[in-house]
This record gives sequence, structure tokens and C-alpha cells, in this order.
Amino acid sequence: MGDKGYDSDAVLALIEAMLADAVIPPKANRIDQRVYDKEFYKERHLVECFFNKLKQFRRVFSRFDQTARNFLAFVQFASIMLLLR
Repeated sequence: MGDKGYDSDAVLALIEAMLADAVIPPKANRIDQRVYDKEFYKERHLVECFFNKLKQFRRVFSRFDQTARNFLAFVQFASIMLLLR
């Protein structure tokens, strides 16, 4: 799943080689307008909004933690804080 910036023949060929379905809307200037699952693509917006809210925590976007374990723990904590709002 990606935005229109990933709509290239090379990326689409790589996705097809992995036997996966590409959920990438075609660019407006593409001659061959492909079809894609619009309902599934709408869920991408929810994920992007979540990451935007998550990055409002300074400790997440600046990566103060030294270890991946501590960083993951704070990401989980921040996710819970967002859920409880």
C-alpha cells in the first residue's frame, strides 16, 4: 500500500514478483489507469493520522532512547495515552 509517489512500473513489477497486490492509486498522467481497492486504501489514512499523533510526543520523534527495547516501550506507552484520550 502506498501513495501515488510509488506508482512506477519498476515498483509494481517488484510487488507482482512477490505475489502481492499493489494498492497504489495511479498517477493522473498515467496512460493505463489501473484499478485499485479504494476502500482498503482509505485505511491508510487512519494509519498515517495515528503516526502523526504519535510523533507529537517529543521522545518518539527525536528518538532519545538508546535501545530499541526502551523506544518500543515508550511507543507502546504513547499509543495507550492516545487511546485513552
